[in-house]
Amino acid sequence: MQRYELVGCNASPYSRKLLAILRYRRLPYNWRVQDPATLPSELAGPLRLMPMLRAADDKRFECDSTPLAQMLEERHRDARSIIPDDPAAAFLCHLIEDYADEWCTKMMYYFRWGDPETARVCASWVIRDLRPELRGAERVAAERTFFQRQRDRREMVGCGPDNGPLIEAHFCELLRALSLLGGSDQYLFGTRPSLADFALYGQLFQLTLDAWPQAIVRRDAPLVENWVYRLDDASGVDGAWDTLDAAASNIGRMAILRLIGRCYLPFLVRNAAAIANGERTVSLEIDNRPYAQPAFKYQARCFREIRRRWNTLAESDRSRLSPLLGETGCLPCLNDSFT
Repeated sequence: MQRYELVGCNASPYSRKLLAILRYRRLPYNWRVQDPATLPSELAGPLRLMPMLRAADDKRFECDSTPLAQMLEERHRDARSIIPDDPAAAFLCHLIEDYADEWCTKMMYYFRWGDPETARVCASWVIRDLRPELRGAERVAAERTFFQRQRDRREMVGCGPDNGPLIEAHFCELLRALSLLGGSDQYLFGTRPSLADFALYGQLFQLTLDAWPQAIVRRDAPLVENWVYRLDDASGVDGAWDTLDAAASNIGRMAILRLIGRCYLPFLVRNAAAIANGERTVSLEIDNRPYAQPAFKYQARCFREIRRRWNTLAESDRSRLSPLLGETGCLPCLNDSFT
């Protein structure tokens, strides 16, 4: 079997997400901690985001963990797929993955870079990981520069102090939802992990390492820390998908879908409208709290992909999902009247 080359960073949630997927699927790989910006131009395009992946027979690296995970699905259909067989369950899987990648990452960024001491520790970790050749004053200067850059980007990512109370509340709610799965061997769609599980793992791997959120996890949701560490290398995990009816009764996943219906999908709707209208800022009220951040084209593209998946589902699958999506508040944001 072809061997993959994965380039990324241990402090990158998306690098850890893809690394865990390769491990679970038992696909051979070489993992290299490296800044993709340092890759030779003939091996990487202009967009060099972590992680980057290529197979032995590929000429160039590709980036973005979601299309890379989908590429692995297409190339290795029989190698422990991470997409549920049921198309309706697969839609929910992709929806939760998008929530993890685009909304839960705000939790990771807020907790990591909002607290100065946590931020200093992480800045040092990243520079030592990516630039091990630096020593003395040169390394200290690089750490200081990276620390300040990441702190300065908080408002752009939507993680400034004004949004802090909402983000903290949603992190605690996510921990409660995952605790409802009932054990470190239970996942969102059965007893085998899905793409959605690995996307949440990528963010939570960081949140269970950084001192501030780690203390919250260990105090309020120790089971979640076990769940994260089990997913780190799930190559020995076997299991089965639940049926959609059984999955619908999964109270942990239902709780996550309620979060998505209450906060993430309304944000995506408002962001898409802002992009369409040429507005620079997204502002809305979530859980009776104001939330604002710059509008992002990438997240508008994410919403288009969610809508595409919903609209291309068979009518019978949409009929099966509609009661669940209606109960969790997701359905209105998927309707045509919102575009």
